[in-house]
Amino acid sequence: MAGHSKFKNIMHRKGAQDKKRAKIFGRLIKELTVAARSSTDPDSNPRLRTALSAARAANMPKDNIERVLKRAEGGEGDNYDEIRYEGYGPGGTALIVDAMTDNRNRTASEVRAAFNKFGGSLGETGSVSFMFDRVGQIIYPADAVDADTMFEAVLEAGADNVESDNNGHEVICAPEDFNAVREALEAMFGAPEESGLTWKSQNSIAVDEAQASTLLKLLDALDDNDDVQNVASNFDISDDFIAKLT
Repeated sequence: MAGHSKFKNIMHRKGAQDKKRAKIFGRLIKELTVAARSSTDPDSNPRLRTALSAARAANMPKDNIERVLKRAEGGEGDNYDEIRYEGYGPGGTALIVDAMTDNRNRTASEVRAAFNKFGGSLGETGSVSFMFDRVGQIIYPADAVDADTMFEAVLEAGADNVESDNNGHEVICAPEDFNAVREALEAMFGAPEESGLTWKSQNSIAVDEAQASTLLKLLDALDDNDDVQNVASNFDISDDFIAKLT
């Protein structure tokens, strides 16, 4: 989930106990399955390298990863379609929902129902994505390295930007540079807390507490959907309201 950076980190901590390991692994397995379609050789398959890095960062057992790759090599992997939904949530916030599914009709119906239930509306493809940039994102915890050292490392690695605060270091780079930047930082600081390609909003929209409450319910409903891989939004929620959540 992507949105206000402080809120994102607080929600990550708040929901850490609630997130089921199986759900996280399920999403990673889907990504590995799709990434391995073209090749199971990570050296020639950048997307697979990214998926493998994410799986290792989540401490997925090696046996689980090898099982997915063996099935892909034998042409036995599940057939998932990649779908992107775009729409608006409470307060005029924009949302991009990336999904992988073996049943397009089911997923479309469930995503639409979530939007309708919590004050949102689905739009056409391209209706909100013009407000976002597709970027590589690499996140390290605050205690991994000091801000000055990270800044120098990011420059050397060829990333576009880094934002450091008490919540951590968020490194942003072009999608085509993602693997090179991640591997350079990993060589210096170890595996990141989180990494992958994501949608980053160009501008944010402030929402009041009532809108924020409904928006959180929508985000939770989407996050609970097994077909949903990632949700990005451009919301900005006040620090005062965030404090009430913790």
